[in-house]
Amino acid sequence: MARIKPLEREEMPEFEHLFVAAEEADHFVPNFVRTLARRPEIYKAHRKLRDAIVGPGLVSEEFKVMIAQVASFSAGCMYCAAHNANFARRQDVEAEREADIWAYETSPHFSEAERTALRMAQGAAQVPNAVTDDDFAELKKHWSDDQIVEIVAVIALFGFLNRFNDTMATTLEPAAVSAAEEYLVPYGWELGKHAADSD
Repeated sequence: MARIKPLEREEMPEFEHLFVAAEEADHFVPNFVRTLARRPEIYKAHRKLRDAIVGPGLVSEEFKVMIAQVASFSAGCMYCAAHNANFARRQDVEAEREADIWAYETSPHFSEAERTALRMAQGAAQVPNAVTDDDFAELKKHWSDDQIVEIVAVIALFGFLNRFNDTMATTLEPAAVSAAEEYLVPYGWELGKHAADSD
């Protein structure tokens, strides 16, 4: 159950465009957004940073969703891991890749370059940080310095989201729950504190 109640649509008229865009895309405005919107300046700054990091860049948007998913699950944020599984489904990430995301080290659905980035995501999201110089040396065999900055920025962005949503116990929406149940339960995902209030 959420520790802070998300705003209702009518309580956040400044962000009505988000609801309109979500309706047009047959989607929803996440509870995270509706909670952070209590501090509009913070939400606006977050959105600008998010767009710069996970939007079009030097690393594909599809793969950045997978990086975010591994980082979030590694950090223990079931809310963000589920959302990224849902984003992957919405972006038409191949089902085989999504199903094998936690078998990335051996799965034929991932290249060696992708393995090094996912290994980085898994290690960087841990506390203390588990990334080694050897991990970085392997990463540099496949990715440019500019791409590495983008990869680490994705991990860092989700560090903020992981801490926020895990601390707030943000209620997870049904579509994200469905994606997590389809792809992440075999790897230990559970809804836990992100369940909706039964009242």
